[in-house]
Amino acid sequence: MIGTDQRSTKVVKNVENYVITIARGFGSGGKQIGKLLASQLGIPCYESQIPQMASECSGISQEKFMQADERLRRPSLLRLIRKAPDIDRAYAPSDRKFVSDDNLFRIQAWIIRELAKSKPCIIIGKCANHILRDRANVLSVYVEAPRKTCVESIMQKSGVTAEQANKLIVKTDQYRAEYYKYYTGGDDWTNPTLYDLTVNTGRLSREDAARLIIQAARIKFGEDALY
Repeated sequence: MIGTDQRSTKVVKNVENYVITIARGFGSGGKQIGKLLASQLGIPCYESQIPQMASECSGISQEKFMQADERLRRPSLLRLIRKAPDIDRAYAPSDRKFVSDDNLFRIQAWIIRELAKSKPCIIIGKCANHILRDRANVLSVYVEAPRKTCVESIMQKSGVTAEQANKLIVKTDQYRAEYYKYYTGGDDWTNPTLYDLTVNTGRLSREDAARLIIQAARIKFGEDALY
């Protein structure tokens, strides 16, 4: 299944670099598709590298970034906060809020913006489509699949039972949704209108999904931009 946001059909020409962001349901194969794209396009793919970069940049341990990676450590706060935190506000290392979850997000958001300015790349997760929503050189993609497809994928990859796989999907997608909602000021992570392209890997193989995304990038950025 392929969905397009009608607001994002404008062709962007003469971009110096381009970014493909991939949001994904757990077990849908979004990470694998990102790696296929990176290999076929000859550009880097960033996911777990972003917390590492943020750690090196800030001096905060990578463990702290990983603990807050696409999850809220206090999800109950969602009920109390009506708007997104100011992700552009900076804290000094001496401030006790320097290692707060909000500041960890700010640092990662800065890394993502710098990557988007510097070279063509693929960024998986991390609210990247929201962080880069005002940039013309971004193709945002959401990858999802029916629950049965995701369960089978996780069972094959992790060697768990169907029941265990289902629990992992529910838990992971829930904390990703809460994280996205909090840092975007209430947006629904699965809303297809937040993306340029929505791909259902229950109907397309990972390889076909990668080819489809490349075609969408050619349409948006022009043939020359991808080489």
